[in-house]
Amino acid sequence: MHGSLAQCVGVAGAILLGLALCGRTYAAPAPLEIRVVVVTTFEVGNDTGDQAGEFQNWVEHYPLSEVLPFPQGYHPLRYNANDHVLGIVTGVGKSQAAASIMALGLDPRFDLSKAYWILAGIAGIDPNRASVGSAVWASSIVDGDLAYEIDAREIPEHWSSGIVPYDRATPLEQPAPPAVSVNGNMAHELNDGLASWAWGLTHSVVLADDDKLKAARAGYPDFPNAQRPPFVLKGDTLTADRFWIGARMNDWAEQWVPYWTKGVGRFVTSAEEDAAYLQALTFLSHAGRVDLARALDLRTGSDFTVPPRGVPAADFLKTEATGNYAGYAEAIENAYRVGSPVVRELAQHWPRYRETVPAVGP
Repeated sequence: MHGSLAQCVGVAGAILLGLALCGRTYAAPAPLEIRVVVVTTFEVGNDTGDQAGEFQNWVEHYPLSEVLPFPQGYHPLRYNANDHVLGIVTGVGKSQAAASIMALGLDPRFDLSKAYWILAGIAGIDPNRASVGSAVWASSIVDGDLAYEIDAREIPEHWSSGIVPYDRATPLEQPAPPAVSVNGNMAHELNDGLASWAWGLTHSVVLADDDKLKAARAGYPDFPNAQRPPFVLKGDTLTADRFWIGARMNDWAEQWVPYWTKGVGRFVTSAEEDAAYLQALTFLSHAGRVDLARALDLRTGSDFTVPPRGVPAADFLKTEATGNYAGYAEAIENAYRVGSPVVRELAQHWPRYRETVPAVGP
């Protein structure tokens, strides 16, 4: 009996030891602590060696040389192990952007709790505010899709547009509804101190300019800011999945942004994904996965939101629909020129910024 008991104890001990060893052998690796996530929305063809989309300069020049699989998202991730910088292509439009950012935020491979996020992409730009090629750090993102709308052919003569806020019956009816309600989030407020810090770090960056941009500027003699060479500024982005253009729509955008930001915001750039990017980060912040105060939004003007003098909006659309933007290549280049110094500063001086978010006061 004693011998049998000893044998049983020995076998049981061996089993427990084996289980312990298995546990050590197959323990999940600790998640990578990411310092900065670079968010882009599209790439043209390959990540390297061909026509550049928003992602390619980051891959080739930062560089982001390591490819990480990302089957739950739109496009494989890229990574720089020295700087702990992760790059993502979300896909174009709100639905793909929101899904991709949420998928990344929940990926167990990464610790994103201290990560800074920088969306660096191209956009339409208001000629009242800036010129093509200019770079804009946003303080707020306003949604341009969530609304009632009446067809233009049925708009009452005294209305400024056919777009009406939820819970109101006329355009821009006062008082404005709450920006956050059961109808959605109309205005995402970013950390203005961080955006101001990023602007201060980059406002003197030399931006790409050439004869093509000069020719584009020449079509806007009535817009002083559109006449300027590309420059870095602060402003706000209107997000809409509809690719809109024209003077009347621009007037609407210039009123819609301050309407939802209590008169503070000013429309500068028009893009598709930004509200979705901020919405996903907002939900992830509720779960403690990210710090919303570390999100940045950078857009560079690839084309004007208003046609040149003497060009009807419909004719301007024909040019835009073919992707023949006035400053596409220059905007792609300038997004990297302005975004990369901020990424390098944050990632390469991590002890300074891991616990303390940089900020410049008003």
